Amino acid sequence: MKKIEAIIKPFKLDEVKDALHEVGLQGITVIEAKGFGRQKGHTELYRGAEYVVDFLPKVKIEIVLEDNLVERAIEAITNAARTGRIGDGKIFVSPVEQAIRIRTGETGGDAI
Repeated sequence: MKKIEAIIKPFKLDEVKDALHEVGLQGITVIEAKGFGRQKGHTELYRGAEYVVDFLPKVKIEIVLEDNLVERAIEAITNAARTGRIGDGKIFVSPVEQAIRIRTGETGGDAI
C-alpha cells in the first residue's frame, strides 16, 4: 500500500476528484491548507496599502491505495491539476505499513 499526498490549487479540486474517480479510487481526504513554494507569495493592494501575501491557499489531498493503482493515480492527479503555471503543486508518495478499518477491524488492502 502507498499513501499519495498531493498539494494543488483549490480551483482544481473538482477536476482532480473526477479524474481519481475515473481511475477507480473511491475515497480521498481533502484538507484546506496554506503555503508557498518557489512563487513565494505575491503582493496585493488593499485600500491603497500594499501588503505581501506569503501563504497562498492550497488544497492537500491524501489517498491510501494499493500499489497497482499508484501510477494511474499520479497520472490522473498530474493531468487534472496542471495549469502550466508556477504553483501547480507537488505530489508525494510514501509507503503505508498498515491500514485498519475501525468499524469492522479489516486490515491491509481490505481496509481501504
